[in-house]
Formats: sequence, structure tokens, C-alpha cells
Amino acid sequence: MSAPKKRFGQHFLHDQAVLDRIVRTVNPKPDDALVEIGPGRGALTRLLLPKVTRLRVVEIDRDVIAPLRAACGQSEKLEIHMGDALEVDFAQFIDDGRPLRLVGNLPYNISTPLLFHLLGIAGLVKDMHFMLQKEVVDRLCAEPGSDDYGRLTVSMAARAAAVSLFDVGPEAFHPPPKVDSAVVRLTPRPAPFPLADLGAYERLVAAAFNQRRKTLANGLKGLLTAAQIAAVGIEPGIRAEQLSPAEFARLSDAWASLPAG
Repeated sequence: MSAPKKRFGQHFLHDQAVLDRIVRTVNPKPDDALVEIGPGRGALTRLLLPKVTRLRVVEIDRDVIAPLRAACGQSEKLEIHMGDALEVDFAQFIDDGRPLRLVGNLPYNISTPLLFHLLGIAGLVKDMHFMLQKEVVDRLCAEPGSDDYGRLTVSMAARAAAVSLFDVGPEAFHPPPKVDSAVVRLTPRPAPFPLADLGAYERLVAAAFNQRRKTLANGLKGLLTAAQIAAVGIEPGIRAEQLSPAEFARLSDAWASLPAG
């Protein structure tokens, strides 16, 4: 049996009640283009496999492949793709135009960059169900003004709807992580507010949250003046965490529309 590897951030989920709940939540259908990221030894894979015609998995650790195949009864429906999920082109898994459904217990050390890598193909994805560090899920689903609200919240809001589904304690994993976990559903969709330039939005949001304690006028110095911020109906003296994603979109569109130079 392959031991969990720290360099891959492996914490293998073994709690049967949690595994069953994930499967019920995902509710895969036979023709779904389902892709599991980081199947490990196959605890979740073996439960998903009977539900679909074919299951593709992306795994970086060669040492778990034999246990994974064994857990799945050497099923021919299982298609294993070796590689780093951060570098895999998930568009290759599209069949007959069917959007992807992604699921997985993601390594916490790469979860945020992996989420944005996957959202780069958001138009090809129906939904994602991921086990993540609870702190990350709380940030994804936070409301303006809360301690968890920040750059990740606002960036995700323009790309996908995030819903925290249920929490999972450390004892559900081997080895137990030092943090609580949670399962989140991400559903890609266009920004639910007017947004002309996603790139400008990203850059402005990053600048605004770079130093959280600064006012907007100070945080956005060099991008927008206090007068330009006020011109879109936003108080320059408030802090970034007090703004909704829609208000950030108004600011970014104002910035993007300024004359070059």
C-alpha cells in the first residue's frame, strides 16, 4: 500500500459516510463526462465508477496506480491520466460537446491555483465538487464585510457561483490534516453583474486587497483617483472588504475606460 506523500499534499479520504455523501451530492449520470482529480487509492473512484459509462482520473503519483486499479476491480471503464493537474489540459476530456463535471479531494497546497486553472476552461465545465480546506471554502463563499471576504471571494464571484455543502473533520482522512475541510460546489457562469473587462477586474481587485488596511483611495493609487472612485458612486475612504463584486466591476470598468497613458 502506497504511503501518503507529503510533497503531493496527500490526505486520503476514508470515511465511508463522507464518501457516500459526496457521491449523492454529485449524483453522476451514466453519460456524464466525469473527471476525478487526485483519486489516490480509489476510495471515491470505486463509488463513482458504477454510476458512469466512463470515468477519467488525473493522478500525479505513480505509486497509487496499482492500488487504484485494484480498488476499481481493474475496470475497463477507468481511464487514468498521469500528470500534474495544474498542467493538464482538461479540454481534452470533452466528448461530443458534453460539458465536464469535475470532482476531487484536492491537495490543499495547490487548491487555489488549481481552481483558477480550471476556471480558465469554465465554458467547458458544468460543475465542480471539491473537498478543500474549510478556510478556502469559507473565503470562496464569504459575504462583503466579513473576515473571510477577500481577493479570492471577489475573483471567483465573476466566474462561478460557490456553495458550501458540508464540513468534514480531520478524522475522515489518513493522515488527518491539521485543519478542517469542506465540500464546495462551483458552478461556472458569466459574471452576474455588468463587467466589460475581466482582466482589468482581476488587476484592480489584486491592487485593492494588496494591503487590506488601506482605504480604496490609497490601495488604488496609480489606478484611480479619489475623485474617479467617487464618480462611480463609491466612497473612496472605505476599505476593499466593504465592496461587493459588482462595485469592484464598476471600478474596474471605469479604470479600463480611461485613456492610455
